[in-house]
Amino acid sequence: MAPVIDPSLFLQCRRLFLKRYEALVRIGVHDFERAAPQRLLFNVDLYVPLAWSTPTDDRLDEVVDYDFIRQTIHARVARGHIDLQETLADDLLRAMLAHPRVRAARVSTEKPDVYPDCEAVGVDVFGMNPERALP
Repeated sequence: MAPVIDPSLFLQCRRLFLKRYEALVRIGVHDFERAAPQRLLFNVDLYVPLAWSTPTDDRLDEVVDYDFIRQTIHARVARGHIDLQETLADDLLRAMLAHPRVRAARVSTEKPDVYPDCEAVGVDVFGMNPERALP
C-alpha cells in the first residue's frame, strides 16, 4: 500500500532540487544499449524540514549540500551497468532517503535519445521516511 502523503509536508519542508543533471550511463537491456553509455537526465527533489534547513549563521553545514545529490548519482552510476531505469531510480531514492535530514524525496531518470518521436522515456519515484518525524 502506498503511503499517505500528509499535505503539511509541503508546508513544513524546504524543497531542494537538481534539474536535468546529465550523465553518460551504462544502462539498458538491449545489445545496442550495452555497447556504449547513453545520455541520461536526472531530476531530484529533496524535502527537508525547515527546522533542519533554515540557516541562522549562513553556513553550509546548516543545510543539505547540493553536492550530496550529484555525488550520490555519480557514485551509483560508477558501480557499473544497470539494466533498468526503475532499478537506478529506486537505488537513488533509497540513497537520498538515507540522508539524516531528508524527510521525503522524488527521483526521476530520463533517456532523451531512445525514440525520435518523443522527448524522453523515463521513470519517476517518490518516497518518504515516515518514521522520521518532523521536528
